[in-house]
Amino acid sequence: MTDFRSSSGGGADAYRDPSELAGLAGRHLDLVQAPFTLPRSRVLVFRADRAELADRIGDEEAVDPAPATALRVHTSEYERWLDDCRVIDELVVRGADGVALPVTRVLPHVIEFGGGAATLTFAGPGVLGIAGVGSSVEWTVPDGARTRVELTAEAPAVRLHVGADRSVRHEASAAPDDDLVATERLWIDWFAKCPIVRSDLQQMAAFCWWVLGANIVELPSIGEARGVVPSKIGYVGVWQWDAYFIAVGLRHGDPALAREQLEIAFRFPGDDGQLPDVVHEEGVLASSDDLPAGDRDRLRRAGSQIADPNAPVPLTKPPLAAWALAKVLEVEDAPDWARAQLETIRRSQDWWFAGSDLDGDGMPEYGHPYSSGLDDSPIFDGPLPTTAPDLGAYLVLQDLELARLAERYGTDAAGDPRAHRDRAARTLELLLGMWHPESGRFLARAAGETVGSDAIVGFMPLLTGGLPQPVVDALIAALADPARYGLSWTVPTVSAADPDFSSERMWRGPVWVNTNTLIIEGLRASGHPELARDLAERTVALVVNAGGPHEYFNPTSGRKARTATTAFGWSAALFIDLAVGLSAPSVEPLPVELLPVE
Repeated sequence: MTDFRSSSGGGADAYRDPSELAGLAGRHLDLVQAPFTLPRSRVLVFRADRAELADRIGDEEAVDPAPATALRVHTSEYERWLDDCRVIDELVVRGADGVALPVTRVLPHVIEFGGGAATLTFAGPGVLGIAGVGSSVEWTVPDGARTRVELTAEAPAVRLHVGADRSVRHEASAAPDDDLVATERLWIDWFAKCPIVRSDLQQMAAFCWWVLGANIVELPSIGEARGVVPSKIGYVGVWQWDAYFIAVGLRHGDPALAREQLEIAFRFPGDDGQLPDVVHEEGVLASSDDLPAGDRDRLRRAGSQIADPNAPVPLTKPPLAAWALAKVLEVEDAPDWARAQLETIRRSQDWWFAGSDLDGDGMPEYGHPYSSGLDDSPIFDGPLPTTAPDLGAYLVLQDLELARLAERYGTDAAGDPRAHRDRAARTLELLLGMWHPESGRFLARAAGETVGSDAIVGFMPLLTGGLPQPVVDALIAALADPARYGLSWTVPTVSAADPDFSSERMWRGPVWVNTNTLIIEGLRASGHPELARDLAERTVALVVNAGGPHEYFNPTSGRKARTATTAFGWSAALFIDLAVGLSAPSVEPLPVELLPVE
């Protein structure tokens, strides 16, 4: 396994102690952006005033709130809003004088009240334990019922059992220290795997490692497999390409868990080889027939073709499986495991050409925006299907990776390397046909017409490593152009000069860590490692500046976009991956003057 623990930037040795790393992560556990939770648990503890405070995240003038005196408990459920998953509306711990004790410290394993007069920890994935002799605990559930328990020398703690139906059952506990020790041990074991990186990046890396551990859930549809979900706040499932990006970060500290994410993503291929969009607690999302009823109704009202029950549309995610597999195997080789996955990846690649080349021209299309991962990108504002340059690039990359993997692990599962390379060459030729030299852009097509949107999908052909030099030069110039993509915090998902640009709206302008990472990979593949390093530095600087691995970022302010969720899985994982790469012995930090300055 590659180990940068002894070769990080100055001062990194101070962070070898897992307890120290847990403490660094704890600085970010504000119970607003980051809840108190436990690996495998569906229970989340926030400040009771989280909703009000969350609205201020990203505001430059926001001030630190007063310490919390009341908490709120939620469950984490697939396709349900957090507010619909309330278990306890208000939980208050009071001192002997009856005054509410403030939260004074949060660590991964404990919430402390009143300087340690009382504590809250986990007593198992679905059980909270609150201790503090002389204190009292009271909680109010959504129907208004209130319960109060006094903590005495005979019964110094109370356990709250949270049911899958959001019920709460309580019992006295005489051994609260056991719960505290067990929960601390669980987190210490997790932080013992945390990658050690450059000292200026270590605190954020520790928090990102906490995010990955906190986002572990069990999915009943697949037994006891550990899925690292995008977020316990709204994204409780294993999305296919999230699994790929998350595995790329996990590989540096827990390669077994990284492999497990890929196994989950590969576990339910269709008979034709198509991989599902999502694996979740109730099954899979592989076509429009699998959408939750509320989603179908909303899409039907909007006139979307995907809502037609007579014409279901396949739903998947971009073909980056072989890329992710190769990344995971770089850190810890697992030949037998690799061979077991390769047939699924090869069949998925074949499905794109056989099942998603909807106009029969040799270049597959996205049948619906969901399959692109860029749901609301302006390239999908017109008719469907859409021929997009990012998909062509991913397919070239995947065939090239499959060829390399076949040569390494055998052709029985991965297929003939020459056939993969031949198909990659044909796809690249079609992809180059989407280049428009007059505008210096790769442009998507829909219903036979060119889509004029200047979007980030046009940079993904860099991943092929096979573009003519004038094309590479034009793309690099676009990345540096302050009127288009060279903003203070880059790379926006739509050019700032495009009429559809919005600094706050998902895939219509904000910066995403995953698309930045793919452009970094593309710059390396296209012979520009220094530009790749520059963008990697800017990307980790963005996450640090914004205070955490949010879902997406405002490219103007460098802060969390208002509607983005927090503690986001792939942002955390890819921050770690970039930080590890930037901490290699041959890589020095960029001079400060090259980094964006507010």
